[in-house]
Amino acid sequence: MQSDGQWEKLLWKNQSFPDNYVPDSFLSSLIRNANFRPYSYLSLVLTSGAIVQQLATIFIFLAIFVNLKERILDPRILVWLSIAAFILGHTIWERLDLYRSDTHARRTDRAKAVKSSILVFLALLALSPVLKTLTAATSSDSIWALSSCLFVFNVVFADYSPGFSIGLVRERLTSVLSMNAAISSSVVLASRLSDDLAVFALMLFSVQVFALFPILRHKLQVAPAIVQIILTVLLAGLSIRLASPLSTTVVFILGIMFMFVTFVGPWVLFWSQRYKNEIRGPWDVAVPKVN
Repeated sequence: MQSDGQWEKLLWKNQSFPDNYVPDSFLSSLIRNANFRPYSYLSLVLTSGAIVQQLATIFIFLAIFVNLKERILDPRILVWLSIAAFILGHTIWERLDLYRSDTHARRTDRAKAVKSSILVFLALLALSPVLKTLTAATSSDSIWALSSCLFVFNVVFADYSPGFSIGLVRERLTSVLSMNAAISSSVVLASRLSDDLAVFALMLFSVQVFALFPILRHKLQVAPAIVQIILTVLLAGLSIRLASPLSTTVVFILGIMFMFVTFVGPWVLFWSQRYKNEIRGPWDVAVPKVN
């Protein structure tokens, strides 16, 4: 069928072309990967540091739990270490918060932080006898399985997005779910300890590493990359150091896992970019342009 005139992409206009007509210029405006920005391998390695930190934090907590359960670590030492870690973390937070111009807001936040810390400290101290007998009727195998699942949930749903700006606090639903899973796992593990002080020490430590440290870690992501590298190396090294007296197998697994997450995983993502193929053309829905 021959048609006269020039075809136009207008649905409302009657044209002398068949319904299945395809102009020769149909593929001339084909665009591939219009919004695709390739990653660099180094940036992916640096970004994977947040995942390594999360994994290292969990294994540090598990090593502390085993040491408490085997009575290798004195609970009083852990309590003082947790208090010292809180003071250090709060000091770093205050240093990062100096860029805020609202002095009154900083003082208000500081007062709220101190008040909340005291309340959490007293609440954990009062609830420790209850937590110790929470899972008395549950077998240890069920506790280990439940704790493992909750920690996997914590890793999967943790917020690994880039840090927020100075003075801006941002919470996501997934990060809240991740924190709740880790605290729940800490509760069931703490119920396997033998005395109230050990339960209190472990729960205080879990609040530090699973509730407060992720917030500080996000804020540190606005710092230079060297800060993230040092923090990642310190946490990974500490987790391996604490696990080495307990099991050489765990140390080997940790080393392989950290190497895979830091170097192999980013390389796979970097290599797979070549197969990215997003096609756009005249068949897509028109995007309105507002002047």
